[in-house]
Amino acid sequence: MRMIRLLLASVVLLGLAATPAAAASEPVSSEITFRGDGGIVLHGTVLTPAGSPDRHPGMVLVHGAGEGTPRTKLMGEAVAFARTGMSVLVYDKRSSGYSLFHRDYGQLARDALGAVAALRAQPGVDPAKVGIWGLSEGGWVAPLAASQSSQVAFVVTVGGNALEPLRQQTWATAAGLRKAGVSGSLVDRAEPNLYRVIADGGLFPEPWYSPGPVLEHVKQPMLGIWGADDLLTPPQETPPLLAAALERGGNRHYTLRYVPDADHAAHQSPDHGVTRLPALAPGYAQLVGDWVRSVSAGRLPTAQAPDPLPKQASLSVPVPRPAWWESAFAQLAVLLLMIVAFAGYPVVALVRRVRGRVRPAVGRSPRVLAAAGLATVAGFLGYLVPVLMSGAKLASPGPLLAGRPVIWLALQALAVTVVIATVLTWVVRRRSEASGERVRLTLLAVGGTAFVPWALYWGLLLP
Repeated sequence: MRMIRLLLASVVLLGLAATPAAAASEPVSSEITFRGDGGIVLHGTVLTPAGSPDRHPGMVLVHGAGEGTPRTKLMGEAVAFARTGMSVLVYDKRSSGYSLFHRDYGQLARDALGAVAALRAQPGVDPAKVGIWGLSEGGWVAPLAASQSSQVAFVVTVGGNALEPLRQQTWATAAGLRKAGVSGSLVDRAEPNLYRVIADGGLFPEPWYSPGPVLEHVKQPMLGIWGADDLLTPPQETPPLLAAALERGGNRHYTLRYVPDADHAAHQSPDHGVTRLPALAPGYAQLVGDWVRSVSAGRLPTAQAPDPLPKQASLSVPVPRPAWWESAFAQLAVLLLMIVAFAGYPVVALVRRVRGRVRPAVGRSPRVLAAAGLATVAGFLGYLVPVLMSGAKLASPGPLLAGRPVIWLALQALAVTVVIATVLTWVVRRRSEASGERVRLTLLAVGGTAFVPWALYWGLLLP
C-alpha cells in the first residue's frame, strides 16, 4: 500500500511539473465589459499570450452577419491569433438595434471602437498597436471604424467585400444556383429582381451601402484575406476594387492574400466552400500574426496584391434601385389585383351555386384563366422565395431539366396557359350579353392582362 501511495505521489508531482510547460503556449483569458454605441453594455473576453512580459499588439474581432452572435462563434480564431503573440478581444454582438431586416454599419463600427478603447486599456497591450479584424459583414464594419478613428492601428478583413451588400448577395445566390446547375430566367431575371423588391420594401438591410468611399478614407495598413473557395464574396472582383479604393485615398500599405482550400471564413472546407469545418485553414492564423507583428514593428507593406486572381464562374452585375413600376408597392398592388381577379371568379360561381342561381354559359377559358392564374401566382411565391432565401452558398432548386428546375418549367407552362386563356376570355367577354357577367369577366380579363407584364418581369415568360 505504501508503495502504491509513493507511485501516485510521483505521478501527481510529475503532472504538476509538466503543467506549466504545457500551458505556457496557451493564452490567458479574462472577462471584460465595455460600452458600445448609445451606451449599450457589451461583454467580451480578452485572450492574452501567457508569460509575455512585454507590451504586445492587440486585435478586436468583429463578427459577420447575425443578430446577437455570441463570442464563442469566433473563439477558435481568437485563441489561434492569441497564440501568435497578440492580445485578442472577442465580444458578444449586439442584438438591440440589429435584426434580420435592420442594421446600421455605423452603429456596429462605433461598437467596435468601444472595444478598441477597452483593449487599449488592458495590461500588457501596447495601445498604439491595436487594430480591428472583421469577418464578412465585419469586412464593411472594420474599415468604417478605422476611417473614423486614428486609435485603430491596422485593419484585417476576412471574406470582406468591396461591393454593395445587395450586389454581393445577388451574386452569391446566383452563384449557388449556377453551381447547382441552374441556368435561364430563374437565375438571370427572377433572382436579382426579387432581391431588388425586397430591398425596396425595407426587408434587406443596408442594401446600397457603398464601401468604396469608406475605403478611400482608410489610412491604416490593411490586410485582406479570402478563402480560395469563397462562395459568398466574388473572389475575382473584390481585391482589385479594394486596392483601387485604397489607392484613390493615397493608401498603398495593403496586403491582399488568398488561403488555399478555405471557405468564406478561411476555415477548412472539404467540398470547395459548401461545408465549413471548425478548424481554420492551415497557415491562416500564422499569416495574420506575422503580418500584425511586422506592421507593429514599423515594417509597412507596399501594395501587395495576389497574382493571379482566382476565376469566378460568373461576374456580379449592378443592382440598381427599382423604378416606380417595379417597386415593392407596385409589385404588391399587381399581386393583389391578380389574386382578387383570379380568386373572385370561382368565389362568385360558388355563391351563385349556393343560392341556386343559373350560371350563364361562358365556356372553359375563364375557368382555365382563374385556375391557372391562381396556381401560377401561388406557385411562384411558394417556390421562388424559399429557394432564393434558402442560403446563398447553395440554393436548392429541385430536379433539373436542361438546366431549368422542373417546378420552374411547370410554372412557365402555367404562365403560357394564362396568356392564352386571357385572350380567349376577352373574346368571351365581348360576346357576353348579361351585364353582371360582363363585369365579372372584365375583372378576370384585367387580372390576366396585368399578369402578362408581371410574368415577363419575373422571367416566367422568358427562356
